[in-house]
Amino acid sequence: MTYELLAKRTGLARATLESLASRHTYNTRLSTIEKLCIALECKPGDLLELADRPGGAAHEN
Repeated sequence: MTYELLAKRTGLARATLESLASRHTYNTRLSTIEKLCIALECKPGDLLELADRPGGAAHEN
């Protein structure tokens, strides 16, 4: 699927989609993830992964 087609399906800007794909530190809204999941017929877990924090575990208790 192209960025252009995904932009049309989600209503998101193509630049936003390109940033999500290329910038691993891009901070997005939950509403953006929701739009992507609806358009791609998937769950958030299919799009996201929990990365380890520098020097430690993925999360602290």
